[in-house]
Formats: sequence, structure tokens, C-alpha cells
Amino acid sequence: MKTFTQILDTFNQALAQVSFGKQPKNLYEPIQYALSLGGKRMRPALMLMAYQLYKDDFETIMPTAIGIETFHNFTLLHDDVMDRADVRRGKPTVHKVWNDNTAILSGDNMLVMAFRFVAQARPEYLQQVVDLFTKTAIEIDEGQQYDIDFETRMDVREEEYIEMIRLKTSVLLACALKMGAIQAGAPDADADRLYRFGELLGLSFQLQDDLLDVYGDFRTFGKKIGGDILCNKKTFMLINALRAANPEQHRELEKWLDATEYDPEQKIAAVTALYDQIGVRQMAEQRINDYFAEAVKSLDAVEVAEENKRPLRDFAFALLQRKS
Repeated sequence: MKTFTQILDTFNQALAQVSFGKQPKNLYEPIQYALSLGGKRMRPALMLMAYQLYKDDFETIMPTAIGIETFHNFTLLHDDVMDRADVRRGKPTVHKVWNDNTAILSGDNMLVMAFRFVAQARPEYLQQVVDLFTKTAIEIDEGQQYDIDFETRMDVREEEYIEMIRLKTSVLLACALKMGAIQAGAPDADADRLYRFGELLGLSFQLQDDLLDVYGDFRTFGKKIGGDILCNKKTFMLINALRAANPEQHRELEKWLDATEYDPEQKIAAVTALYDQIGVRQMAEQRINDYFAEAVKSLDAVEVAEENKRPLRDFAFALLQRKS
């Protein structure tokens, strides 16, 4: 069985051989730039690890793995424009290096390319794969819209937030795993268990992202610490801080949420101090661990030899310990 690192190397070698086009250069250079920024490549690796539970001829599903990674990076290009994000993985975002219009158009091209890669699935699995991918793409858009809607609401409930991150983040991890299982000819029950494993792992991952945005280290996190605080993003952290705060803490939080003029570092420090007082970090860590434990149960239920599941299990535990 190949380890996650070995699978990642295999995927990166395949991705490096892909030509996304040359002319016009202002359409294709941003695509190559976005993909060159790296990242964890979790989604294609999860697809290949799920496939490896049953088969090891990775080359037969490599196009769909490339499609998943291309699609994921397309969503990041558009997210960065909508969020006005300046940094991605420690480097300037595409719309900062070029401009908004270029980022949007290059992203559109990546979406079309992603479907072209996914459509190279073997004929006997093509309909299932495309149906799952299309359903997932729609769900991700739904999650993004909820995220946008939450910007103007102060009454977002935790369950609404969890559903938003399930749609925006978790379903693509789940899709990658299930696509790998489908193309390996796995039993339907196992494919569904792997989907649930990815869904729960994704929830744990996104909540950890919320945590790292407040308590992480820029040198390893790759994004500005406190960005969610500065834009009043309705994260698990803020939602629960507002819910659990005493009257004095609630007034202080509202003061910072309503402020239009402030020193950014002062706001980050003040809101983080309130999170510390309220115990939001511990709430987030508990919820992360709960989702992770449920994810492991779903992986346990997959009916293949434990040795075959080891790379997925090791990857999941490494993800739980991440700092970036």
C-alpha cells in the first residue's frame, strides 16, 4: 500500500505533465500560477487512497483526480475575489497579481477543464461519477451563498453554520472519496461509508481552520491570523462567543462588531481575549474531536482489510494535528 506521501508524489508528477493551454497567456498563466502554489492536495489524494482500498492502477483514475484538484482551485480563485483576500498559501492571490476580471475568467476556464477531466472516467462508471460531481458542484455554490448571506446576519445559529461548511467544504472531500470508491468497483455500502467519512472529516477540518485563523501562526498557516475577526465572519468561534458571553462580554463583542474605525491589531487582540475569557477555543476543540471520532467510526465500518485502510487512517490523524 502506498502512503499518503507516495500517493501525493504520484499525483503531483501527473499534474506537472498537464498542459492547461498557452495562449492567450493572461488566461492560462493565472491557472498555472494558482496550481503552482501547492496546497495539501487533499482531495485528489483522498480519491486515490479510496481507490487504493480495492485497486492500485492509479493511472486509470488520474484524470478524475486532476479534475477534482482543478475544480477546488477554481473555487479558491473566485472565493479570493469575493472575499478580497490578498494572500493564498503565503503568496499573493491571482486577482492581486493580475486583476479581478482575469481571476474570474481564468476560474471559469478551470471549471470547464475540471468537468473535461472528470468526464474521462471509465465508461462503466461515467454516469455515476459525473452525477456525483455535478451534485457536489451545486452544493458548493449553495454553501458559498449561505456564507455570503451570513455576512449581513447577526442571528446565525450554530446548526446553520455547520450546514454551510458541510456544503462549502465537506462535500468535496466526501465526493473525492466516493468517486475513488466508485471507480474501484467498491460495494455501494462502502462507497457511502467513505462519503460519510469525508463529510465528517471535512467538518473537523473546517472547524480547525476557524481555530487556526485565531490561534495559528502565520508562518505555517499561510494566511493572515485574525482575518475572520477583522471581517466579522460568522464562524463557529464568533457564533458561540455571542451565544455564551455574559452581558458585559456581549456588549464588548458588539462594540467591536459595530466599529467602523479601529486599529486592526487592536481589534484582533481584543476579540481574541474575549474568546479566551468565554472559552470558545475549548468549545471548538471539543467539536473538532467529536466530528473526528465519528469520521473514524465510518472508516472503521468500511469492509476491507485494516492494512488497506492504514494510509487513510494515518492521513486523518495527521490532519487533526495540523498547524496549517
